[in-house]
Amino acid sequence: MEQYIIKGNTPLAGEVVIGGAKNAALGILAAAIMSDETVLIDNLPDVRDINVLLQAIEDIGATVIRVDKHAVKINGSTIKSMCIDLEIIKKIRASYYLLGAMLGKYKQAKVALPGGCNIGSRPIDQHIKGFKALGATVNMDHGMIEASADRLVGNHIYLDMASVGATINIMLVAALAEGKTIIENPAKEPHIVDVANFLNSMGAKIKGAGTDVIRIQGVEKLHASEYSIIPDQIEAGTFMVAAAATKGDVLIKNVIPKHLESISAKLEEIGASVEEFDDAVRVVATKRLSHTQIKTQPYPGFPTDMQPQIATLLALSEGTSTVTENIFENRFKYVDELARMGASIKVEGNVAIITGVSSLMGAQVSAPDLRAGAALVTAALVADGVSTVDQIYFIERGYEDFDLKLRGLGANIEKVDSEDEKAIKKFKLKVG
Repeated sequence: MEQYIIKGNTPLAGEVVIGGAKNAALGILAAAIMSDETVLIDNLPDVRDINVLLQAIEDIGATVIRVDKHAVKINGSTIKSMCIDLEIIKKIRASYYLLGAMLGKYKQAKVALPGGCNIGSRPIDQHIKGFKALGATVNMDHGMIEASADRLVGNHIYLDMASVGATINIMLVAALAEGKTIIENPAKEPHIVDVANFLNSMGAKIKGAGTDVIRIQGVEKLHASEYSIIPDQIEAGTFMVAAAATKGDVLIKNVIPKHLESISAKLEEIGASVEEFDDAVRVVATKRLSHTQIKTQPYPGFPTDMQPQIATLLALSEGTSTVTENIFENRFKYVDELARMGASIKVEGNVAIITGVSSLMGAQVSAPDLRAGAALVTAALVADGVSTVDQIYFIERGYEDFDLKLRGLGANIEKVDSEDEKAIKKFKLKVG
């Protein structure tokens, strides 16, 4: 098993380039199979979730050509199977986007229920509600979800909660349904807008993505397109927090600053400097930061995917902070790992009460999920001494070349085999 080994207490400094948005790419890749013409998708992040989804798309018969590390051509005209029951696809949440894509295109689909990080229940009731409203019959049996329809007809759909997955899935089906669909209370995240823009580039007629109401006029078919995915808001936010935590000075390039406003606002509130440019942000921290209150909310609120990272920063800040998790109930599993490093955090229900400490100590910790893993790496970058972070396959689900990018900013971090005692010893000798 691979792990990161990190010598902390070094400020991050320099420039880092952010990759394409994983969460947008997952929806866009699924949408790409809905055309029988070739679609070129660029600025694709080279991470495990993306590669798993591409494998699934190829396994059902679609033509998948990797142009390079960050670009792919997809043609859905060669699809032969409406059933996706691969063990590998169960490992990612976004497998359910293939259900919406194939239901919209072929009026039938059968997909294994998704997995991903174990951070709490991710019910798909709003997806099913949307599919049924558009005319589909939906059944779940033995870990599979099956949807089919004789006709798909537009409808007025009110989502009980602003679900990102349900919003994307309903857009996929409605794009090729007869007539008009209205989605009220949709999710507004940047990747919702990106998936809608991509569908529109293929000939769909979607208006209002990113607002309180999405209106979709169904079309008969979708055509070829070339599209570049937006930058990853969460990768950018992770580097912003890491810069602040290490008292560093980092220019984070290839970002959309507006997507980062909730993160920037909190960093400035606790004493960091955030300077915005057209497509970059610079984060500088020269002193120990202050405390605050965080409540995770759907976009444009503070993102749940940044909650573990900001909590790690607050664990080192002055005073007492609170972090309220309003999206997923199991998102505090990293707290025990931070406690090994000397953090003082008490969890009561969905609230973490954080009493800032002056320093953390190096320790052996294990990533319980994707974003918590990134938070533990951040903690290790700040800690005195050497830390190891295990189960980094979680981190590699959503961060491309995480260790290389951090090393480019001056971090003492290596990816090693946990059984390779020579490599571990060599690292410790190198960093002193």
